[in-house]
Amino acid sequence: MPSTTSTNANVPLEVLSLGLVDYLSTWQSMQDFTAQRHAHTADQVWLCEHPPVFTQGVAGREEHLLLPGDIPVVRTNRGGQVTYHGPGQVVAYTLIDLKRAGFFVKELVFRIEEAVIKTLLHFGLTGHRVAGAAGVYLRLEDPAGHERLPQRPQQASAYGTATAPDFAGLGKVAALGIKVSRHCSYHGVALNVAMDLSPYQRINPCGHAGLQTVDLSTMGVNVSLNEVAHVLGQKLTLQLAPRT
Repeated sequence: MPSTTSTNANVPLEVLSLGLVDYLSTWQSMQDFTAQRHAHTADQVWLCEHPPVFTQGVAGREEHLLLPGDIPVVRTNRGGQVTYHGPGQVVAYTLIDLKRAGFFVKELVFRIEEAVIKTLLHFGLTGHRVAGAAGVYLRLEDPAGHERLPQRPQQASAYGTATAPDFAGLGKVAALGIKVSRHCSYHGVALNVAMDLSPYQRINPCGHAGLQTVDLSTMGVNVSLNEVAHVLGQKLTLQLAPRT
């Protein structure tokens, strides 16, 4: 049964725990939900786990699939490059009416990242953003330290030029990709909890060669998937509330 948290008087946000579910059928369900929703349809967050699968975003390049082997590859309609889903990872799909919520996709991405950062903080870790690279990262040598990253996003100067993301000393703990259709979002974020990380060696994670991927377990936090999913659901409910 979904747990329901009100985001305004008329349209609640529903958080659904789906358990271990097939990726393809879940993706189809997200598309169906989005195509059929109307002005009074409640926004939803789907929390789930997937069997092993690589997913390739719309901008995905084949050279980032190094050696997929026996793990299936699904080419999806979300943004971003290639990532991996597997047991021990919490996936949160955010099905939000952006027009009703009052924010655009860039702010949606920020809010989802903020929910992940607050979830990590709940478990004693400090998540970070990196300029030019969506997702959430941890310091490998000091995952609980609060010192700000020099490579964090900062306001660019009027004459500034974009540079390649700098992942020095970092490991990626959460990957994010969004699709917007009819002003409504789907897909979402994947947070690594306690999983077999070796499949990431078969790809360039999120299109970045050499990017290290970590989970809460490798960073010294031993916690159940259900605990992390529960906290992440709470934080997403708060962060995705419509503008008032």
